[in-house]
Amino acid sequence: MKRNIVIATLTAAALATGGTVAAFAAGDDDATATQRQANTSAQVAADRDDDRDDDASEDRTAVSGSGVTAAEAIAAALKHTPGTALSADLDDDGADAWEVSVVKGDGTEYDVRIAPDSGKVLGAQRDTDDDKDAEDRAELTAVRGAHTDAREAALAAAAQGTVTEVGLDDDHGTVAWTADTVKNGKHGEWKVALDSGKVTQDRDDDGDDA
Repeated sequence: MKRNIVIATLTAAALATGGTVAAFAAGDDDATATQRQANTSAQVAADRDDDRDDDASEDRTAVSGSGVTAAEAIAAALKHTPGTALSADLDDDGADAWEVSVVKGDGTEYDVRIAPDSGKVLGAQRDTDDDKDAEDRAELTAVRGAHTDAREAALAAAAQGTVTEVGLDDDHGTVAWTADTVKNGKHGEWKVALDSGKVTQDRDDDGDDA
């Protein structure tokens, strides 16, 4: 009889211990699942932060430097290479420089690179692409006879935000300056009239407001 009681006691203890182990195992599984879910949520949040950081980085690249504006970059380029400025673009391929396209009086075109932090001329390279079509020639003629040049167009568009690019656009036969801006994280596209310098929103920018 005592032997049976001892066996029964040991069995009960084993069952109790097994149940406890099972309970701990179940608890561990729940904790693991919870941890995995938390890790997944954290990763998603991190990915979103990375996306926002990438967007912010692009905007920082667009306005990098100590404040050399598009207008100032154009002025520096023209001082180095006199002529007619056709465009200015803040290069975002890692080189971090303004690229200003200038056509000299003899028709040769140069790409002048300007440091965005100091306004120093980094170099000027002649554009060897002489294949200019009638539209290019018409734009050059229009710009040379315009009241508003590239620098003035950049200054006018700067009222809408930081200008990251200014160039020319032939919209249905009407040549106008176009400018891209960044303000409070939003991008805008604008047209600047050659004759009056009036700034209007470019309605070809998919309707995005600046």
